[in-house]
Amino acid sequence: MVGSHPSPAYYPSRWPAEDGGPRRNQVPHSGTGLDLRPGERLAAHFRFDPAATMVVQRDEGELYLQRHTLGPDTVGMVERIDPITLETIVSSGELPAGPTWPGGIAVAADGSILQTYGRWAHRLDPHTLEVLAARELPRARPYNSFVLLDDGTMVTKDFGKDTDEPTGIMALDPVTLEPRAAEFVLPERSIARLSADGTTLFVVGTEHVFRLEWDDGWTLDTAFDGLYRTIAGQTYGWDAVIASGAAWFLDNGEGTEGFMAKGSFRTNGASPAPLHLVRADLTDGSVTLHEICGAPMGIVANPPVVDESRAIAVGFDSANATMTAFDIHGDGTTSVRWRREQGHGPHMVLYPDTGELVTHDHDLERMMEQLVVLDIGTGAERGRVDTGSPLMAPVFPAPGFGRDLYSCAFPGITRIRVEPEA
Repeated sequence: MVGSHPSPAYYPSRWPAEDGGPRRNQVPHSGTGLDLRPGERLAAHFRFDPAATMVVQRDEGELYLQRHTLGPDTVGMVERIDPITLETIVSSGELPAGPTWPGGIAVAADGSILQTYGRWAHRLDPHTLEVLAARELPRARPYNSFVLLDDGTMVTKDFGKDTDEPTGIMALDPVTLEPRAAEFVLPERSIARLSADGTTLFVVGTEHVFRLEWDDGWTLDTAFDGLYRTIAGQTYGWDAVIASGAAWFLDNGEGTEGFMAKGSFRTNGASPAPLHLVRADLTDGSVTLHEICGAPMGIVANPPVVDESRAIAVGFDSANATMTAFDIHGDGTTSVRWRREQGHGPHMVLYPDTGELVTHDHDLERMMEQLVVLDIGTGAERGRVDTGSPLMAPVFPAPGFGRDLYSCAFPGITRIRVEPEA
């Protein structure tokens, strides 16, 4: 496996955080791919568990699930679950939260479990899930997850969807959850989750990508241009992947609130401009746009994948049910490698050693989500299985401990494994 450990701030497990780590490469840090072969298939086991957001790994067999209740005023919870049956082994119980938006968990370097959900951050004992520290965050809005910088600093931000206020960045001590600096207010709102590389923070705002440097306080890199909203009808971007000399993300995120009415992003787009894979160069923030399919009214809520070893980037348009892979050339330009019709919505998992890309495909006619393993080089299917969720999965998959993986969706969590064909 070519994935490297994300940061000394995280526990050295295969998957200690959402997307594997703060660069959001979506690559496991040890082990091998599923390696699906002829005569084998995918099989699935679903557990109903409302508002399941993500799982992370600590030691072998230690799997932690984050979920929450639904409604305008909610509570969050973290469970250690059996990696095979998915049944709860121990639970944190209800943790104070407030306003709803999917949060995040990670295993810190000391082995403790960190969480943000709603407007609260918690640090939990990994064995009992008892609260070791708690912090109410300053804004009366949800905070959509966090990243850990290399010095351990826990960085979170408010979710800027339903407000006109610029976003505020909070830096917390990962043990006490005390602020390490005053709130840093960005020049504009940000809806996307944070990304980081070392002690450099990347924030996709509603108009620009921002780069901030941390040294016991924040410095905004004003020479980093990062303007990506340059086309009439284009809307804001989501989470950035830091890879191959650039920050890569997808634009046209407006309209995702329509998900709850249909249980899917299909035909929910609100952006007249075509949806793009956006590349922001890490040297100066210069931006190039690459159309996913050219159709208007596209929508996404999640990031692309970049396979650095093969120089391939894969983006998608959930409303127009299209996935497109691009070859990344040495000068940063791209060309289309393959394109396929597929109703993908969530984050992905990439196994670079086998070239397997874990994706999803929501069937609106049957109201059934499917997990689909693709060959990243060709776009060909290697395996497909129903997850058991009637709703599109808009959140996080994760690798398992062997030839298996997990898919989270608002109705629950699914374990998918490789087995011989009947």
